[in-house]
Amino acid sequence: MPSDPVEYTLRTIAALTDIPPSEWEQLAGANRLNFSPNAYNPFVSHAYLSSLEESGTVSADTGWMQRHLVLEDDTGRLLGAMPSYIKSHSMGEYVFDHAWADAYERAGGNYYPKLQSSIPFTPATGPRLMARTGIDADPVRHALAAGARTLTERLGLSSAHATFVPEEELPALEEEGFLHRTDQQFHFTNQGYGSYEEFLETLASRKRKNLKKERRTSVENGIDIEWLTGSDLTESVWDTFFAFYMDTAGRKWGRPYLNRKFFSLIGERMADDILLVMAKRDNRYIAGAINFIGSDTLYGRHWGCVEDHPFLHFEICYHQAIDFAIDRRLTTVEAGAQGEHKLARGYLPITTHSAHFIAHPGLRDAVANYLEHERRDVEVVSEALTQHGPFRKSGPSD
Repeated sequence: MPSDPVEYTLRTIAALTDIPPSEWEQLAGANRLNFSPNAYNPFVSHAYLSSLEESGTVSADTGWMQRHLVLEDDTGRLLGAMPSYIKSHSMGEYVFDHAWADAYERAGGNYYPKLQSSIPFTPATGPRLMARTGIDADPVRHALAAGARTLTERLGLSSAHATFVPEEELPALEEEGFLHRTDQQFHFTNQGYGSYEEFLETLASRKRKNLKKERRTSVENGIDIEWLTGSDLTESVWDTFFAFYMDTAGRKWGRPYLNRKFFSLIGERMADDILLVMAKRDNRYIAGAINFIGSDTLYGRHWGCVEDHPFLHFEICYHQAIDFAIDRRLTTVEAGAQGEHKLARGYLPITTHSAHFIAHPGLRDAVANYLEHERRDVEVVSEALTQHGPFRKSGPSD
């Protein structure tokens, strides 16, 4: 922030539409075109977040009541923001605190409502303490972290959680009493490969043969794979993909999080940031996966199908994502949460981070003790899994 004495205001807003897109896009990471040193992350764009809200996917009725923190100077210029929600449950977060909630409730406390800073239904690391491009980010981050703690205390909430946080944001949160938590995902790193075949050459012989066979088998029933992005994303295509999503998400979760309107809105507002990988057989789409395209990362999100074929899920979600990343010279593929099965397909373990402020001293001490042990376990497991990766011992470094 500027060194001259200026008054700053920290307030909350109940809808992202309270901030003009042109202002929000000045925040580092929120706009592909603002030449920020921070990589563009489509999930913190005004287009994505406002689509969640305007579709009704995110609302008080769904247990995600918007309370975004915004930091402004005395002219009303946006200096920073922290996408935040008051939650009445812990669904759609992918960092699990159900055991904490159960323990607190058994002890007579009320764990809900709580404050959650995250991108709903999206287990992808990205800015949470967002600062305007061109100013010193550290004071902004500290002001937002302090604001989240103050809001939690003033509203009598049990806790505040910032999940899938970049490492550089952790110091500001920890200084405000947030507890550091780690977890694990599996990401593909593009080591400058010129083709998928070049990537395969870095794998151990048996692993390489297995993946070649897997890819052949996945499409041997007359299946063709298409990449759809930009103007390819018609309403008819969204109808088809939404049917896949509803079928698979319904069977997996019982109640899918996203609605049809959401897909239309992101198609209108950010089509060039979206990749649908679609499988076609007998001139009919039978399966697909939605990905979001950042400045250096491809983010895999949802998959669905109406026909089952061996290995087709792996082809659409993992192998095709690698193909696209190599083709577009993206450095990373993040293929979502969980999944040690990704390891054999070239996705290595990566540590993810979150931060948690617990208002009650007793619960805080218990959680802090638990997290200390959990961090050690995550580190040990990550090291072991990396050693069992598919790469030749002389292959690329992590």
